[in-house]
Amino acid sequence: MSEIEDITKSEEINTNDIKTDDNKNGDGEKKVNVGVEIIKFIIYILVIFAITFFILHFLGQRTRVSGSSMEATLSDGDNLIVDKLTYRFSDPERFDIVVFPHEEPGEKSSIFNKTYYIKRIIGLPGETVYIDPNGNIFINGEKLEENYGLQRIANAGEAAKPFKLGSDEYFVMGDNRNNSSDSRFINVGPISRDELTGRAWVRIYPFNEICSLTDK
Repeated sequence: MSEIEDITKSEEINTNDIKTDDNKNGDGEKKVNVGVEIIKFIIYILVIFAITFFILHFLGQRTRVSGSSMEATLSDGDNLIVDKLTYRFSDPERFDIVVFPHEEPGEKSSIFNKTYYIKRIIGLPGETVYIDPNGNIFINGEKLEENYGLQRIANAGEAAKPFKLGSDEYFVMGDNRNNSSDSRFINVGPISRDELTGRAWVRIYPFNEICSLTDK
């Protein structure tokens, strides 16, 4: 009788040992599953970051107008989408509304703190821009027919004399001609092609003024 009892006890001990090993394996699997989920989550965040970076760097970005230099076309507080793709395949055109970074002399900006100007292209590469005493704009000696300016130009700046643009330079002006810092003045000057961030594509806010900005 005693031998049988000993065998039974031994079998019970072995069974308990097996159950204990199963629990350990279960805990290990849980730890592995949690680790896999964490890795998946990290990869997901990295993919979202990469897609966002690609869109903002190559396709477009949202920007907010600050100031009145583009009135009455654009007003302070307007929210726009800037098209950064078109100029990779085609040249900027006259009357395009463009965005470009600007630094005043002695000013330093970072990737997180940049000042952008938004203006309208008036003169194209190689052209000569001249603004006469009456505020009329001439391109290569011919009067420019346009209706974007709010009033007669009071200060022609550097364009008071014929201003010759380089082979990759653009002459830009704000639509609010007497309240705009633009290519007429030496602190801005002509804008080179590689300085152009993109063109204003669509106004998305205020909601009652949503419209395309690419129609000439």
